[in-house]
Amino acid sequence: MSLYWDSTYAIVLDLMAHYPDIEVDSVGLVQLHQMIVTLPDFADEPRQVDDATLTDILVEWYEEANT
Repeated sequence: MSLYWDSTYAIVLDLMAHYPDIEVDSVGLVQLHQMIVTLPDFADEPRQVDDATLTDILVEWYEEANT
């Protein structure tokens, strides 16, 4: 399944699978961007994202990891 910027929940699930031991609250936006664009299923244009989308992904990842 290909990942695109608008599929935030799918990105979060993939991040959780690839980085199970990372402390989400220590991840910054630049690091998050690098982590996402290097995911094997990521198929979108790396530059077509804004800070708001990255923040949404980070918040969703934090919430998913802490439920």
